[in-house]
Amino acid sequence: MKDIAKRFAQNPILRPADLKPSAGDMQIICLLNPGVFTFKGKTWLIVRVAENTAAKEGFVLVPVINDAGQIEILEIPDNHPELISTDARVLRYQGLDYLTTLSHLRLLSSDDGVHFKEDPEYPPLFGSGMLETFGIEDCRVTQIGETYYLTYTAVSANGVTVGLRTTTDWKTFDKKGVIFPPHNKDCAIFEEKVNGLYYALHRPSSVDLGGNFIWIADSPDGVHWGNHKCIVKTRAGHWDSARVGAGAAPIKTEYGWLEIYHGATPEHQYCLGAVLLDLKDPSKVIARSNEPLMIPTEQYETSGFFGNVVFTNGHVVNGDDITLYYGAADEFVCGAHFSIKEIVVTLYDHQSVCLIG
Repeated sequence: MKDIAKRFAQNPILRPADLKPSAGDMQIICLLNPGVFTFKGKTWLIVRVAENTAAKEGFVLVPVINDAGQIEILEIPDNHPELISTDARVLRYQGLDYLTTLSHLRLLSSDDGVHFKEDPEYPPLFGSGMLETFGIEDCRVTQIGETYYLTYTAVSANGVTVGLRTTTDWKTFDKKGVIFPPHNKDCAIFEEKVNGLYYALHRPSSVDLGGNFIWIADSPDGVHWGNHKCIVKTRAGHWDSARVGAGAAPIKTEYGWLEIYHGATPEHQYCLGAVLLDLKDPSKVIARSNEPLMIPTEQYETSGFFGNVVFTNGHVVNGDDITLYYGAADEFVCGAHFSIKEIVVTLYDHQSVCLIG
């Protein structure tokens, strides 16, 4: 199956070896889907960097942030009867879940949108407090006026929540705390108010009832959210049959709010598709991809820390062109171009009106 993504010839544009670890005893395992924004005439990525320490024979090592805000390494015997470590990303030990890596966020800028580098004036962002002891992940950036809203996944033994920080200069941050309690992630705030309200897509989930669906909520102030509504569900037999989640902030077009989202199968193949929302009432779905817009086909997308994954959190829009940055195989950062009109044509060519009931 062919997709419509025009991938960068330079892909991957970032690999784990391209950045330095946060500390001398840490090593970068993978780089994951960055948030994207423009600032001071440049394109910026806020990249999720996942780290661990060097392997130790006979043990599984788990990095966490302790109460003092420092990285602490838990050493678990690899033959312990209460250890389940069949997933490269998560393990279970004595009835509790842990991540195999500890994530933080790095800021990198580019003059050409392809070659990125760190600037020491803009330091990394780390987790802090009891709700971020397993790190912070998958940041999405929304600019409204002069303020940038950073929504990210905060992970701890208490669960997976959505945190919010705001900034105007990318050096000082106002921490707003948790805006969606567990289990929730994939939160993207719209880049303008609709009918005087902030809107956000988010993804609550339950292991017992319901599923991993995209919801929408509104807010009077961007911090306190309500009027939640489920708008996009998984579809049996499709490329998005197991879970769906929002990408970056929806793009305002003449056709509607265009949201590029990820969907996965039970076999954990992650693809990208699109959904079109009504401009005046974004809780109304107009159309939805029947076939994916982007499928993991390149070697750097099919092989890596967790293969067969393309996953986006951010893009830059210039007229009809979307420059989309994405994580590939949970290890590399890549880029691709899309045409807004071409995406919309695929939605209507397939007569893919969304039925979520």
